[in-house]
Amino acid sequence: MAEIKGEHNVHVVSEEEPVSAKPLPNKPKRVASLDIFRGLTVALMILVDDAGDQWPVIGHAPWNGCHLADFVMPFFLFIVGMAIPLSLKKIPNKLLAVKKVIVRTLKLLFWGLLLQGGFSHAPDHLSYGVDVKHIRWCGILQVIDFDPLFPGYFGRRIALAYLVVSLVEIISRSGQARDDPEHTNLSIVKLYYWHWLVAACIVIVYMTLLYGIHVPDWTFTVHNPDSIYNGTTFTVSCGVRGKLDPPCNAVGYIDRVVLGINHVYKKPAWRKSEACTMKSPYEGPFKKTAPAWCYAPFEPEGILSSISAILSTIIGLHYGHVLVHLQDHLSRLKQWILIGLALLTLGFVLHFTHAIPLNKQLYSLSYVCVTSGAAALVFSAFYVMVDILGLKLLFVPLKWIGMNAMFVFVMAAEGIFAGFINGWYYDNPQNTLIYWIQEHVFIRVWHSTKLGMLLYVIFVEILFWAVIAGILHQLGIYWKL
Repeated sequence: MAEIKGEHNVHVVSEEEPVSAKPLPNKPKRVASLDIFRGLTVALMILVDDAGDQWPVIGHAPWNGCHLADFVMPFFLFIVGMAIPLSLKKIPNKLLAVKKVIVRTLKLLFWGLLLQGGFSHAPDHLSYGVDVKHIRWCGILQVIDFDPLFPGYFGRRIALAYLVVSLVEIISRSGQARDDPEHTNLSIVKLYYWHWLVAACIVIVYMTLLYGIHVPDWTFTVHNPDSIYNGTTFTVSCGVRGKLDPPCNAVGYIDRVVLGINHVYKKPAWRKSEACTMKSPYEGPFKKTAPAWCYAPFEPEGILSSISAILSTIIGLHYGHVLVHLQDHLSRLKQWILIGLALLTLGFVLHFTHAIPLNKQLYSLSYVCVTSGAAALVFSAFYVMVDILGLKLLFVPLKWIGMNAMFVFVMAAEGIFAGFINGWYYDNPQNTLIYWIQEHVFIRVWHSTKLGMLLYVIFVEILFWAVIAGILHQLGIYWKL
């Protein structure tokens, strides 16, 4: 799967594009800020995944609210959207473009299934294979659900968003001159009005189902050998519609009916809520008075929430169109920053007026607005610092990660390399090289598990793999889909 390329300045962005055998004149300069933004997002994923247990503020919010981990997946969707017009603009033939999109979507799904069915690691052991009776159908990369923070990235949900938005981009192409230098902010919106119509349809469908579906009472059986309630069947009382609380929302109901309750996530973030455990916001033993739904599964990457997630990619798509059509920095930044601020404002208003709470599990409309607005402003800041002011050296590690994101994701975020190292131990499974480094180089030196694990993740996982990605970059080796 590795693709070997020389050092060419032929890309508009970090998405791969066909390279002609002969150099083309006036090729656009690579937008380094998009590589750096992608690298930051991968680094954040590693950070919140491996240090989130020790630092709840960077882990997922138990239900309503938005912590650092809750920005990662929308950032990826935003980046995917930005890259779509940049990667498809060189393919004028619609059939060839559709073929490329379908092949790439299948690759995303293939890697998800490969990782789910093959190798996974947990903190104190290795495990292989998947029990298909309880396989998790959804998930960002469709990997096994041992991880309470991130099941993975680049896959099932992103594949759906990429497929839908790319096909809309291809099908809605018109005969207009899309490289017209006279394009304005308003003309870009008009030119791609079909994308906004699709976004409006998604909002209508999502809101109608979220608030209109009647959620009846439901039952589930605990499948957890470590629980005293293993094998016990609970009943959750609902009989309502329009509720956005953990047990009785339409998002969970649709997944239980369509996917089956045995095929959704067994360790949802709500297990860390105050209603469930006295150790909240940490995960811990459940209260004796914990409601039944605390023991229940819930799919945070389910059907209805994945439909809403497409909105993040459509917003990113517009930012990619601005990058393609507007040629001067000021015009680009005006539109990017104004839209980003507008999205943030709308999202916070919806949340703090209690109209629509910020909720990653439901992928609520306020959550779409806040996370997409944040992505817009973060990318704009990188664009100013890197592509305008030329401060590239400050962000070289992130750039290297962003240019080899798939490699770093598989080796670091999915823990393939760490799992391999932990497979070799002396005397007992806890006595491995990785655990020795964590304990003796970081935790004991800083006399703090929290600080030690944070520094371990930053230096041994993020910076280490940034250096490896940099070496691969110097060799012209990139792992791409």
